[in-house]
Amino acid sequence: MTDPIADYLTRLRNAIKASHRIVEIPSSNLKKEITKVLHDKGYIQNYKFEQNGPQGTIKIALKYNPSTKKNAIVSLQRVSTPGLRKYVKHTDLPRVINGLGVAVISTSKGVMTDKEARVEGVGGEVLCYVY
Repeated sequence: MTDPIADYLTRLRNAIKASHRIVEIPSSNLKKEITKVLHDKGYIQNYKFEQNGPQGTIKIALKYNPSTKKNAIVSLQRVSTPGLRKYVKHTDLPRVINGLGVAVISTSKGVMTDKEARVEGVGGEVLCYVY
């Protein structure tokens, strides 16, 4: 697999379209950090890291509106790919839908959102947009 982050986002997208409650994804440290960011920002309901086998898995409980049955995540978009990395300075951090969405940034201080990176004053690799 050449792009595990794109696979992670695609598995989430497919589970949302199929209206699944829980999705299992092969684990890595970067995927764990992205999952924590999504949980902190309220895009997923809960998550659990399971250490089975050499790699382990991440179980993610997706968040749905009880009355309308719509998911909290409308769109997941991969920005930086292995063929074309997208790096930004702290002054050029992107704003997703005028601040309504979040851009997940991999910085020297860890994985964080664009707003947190602006406060910290660090730039990095733009992994994905979520809204």
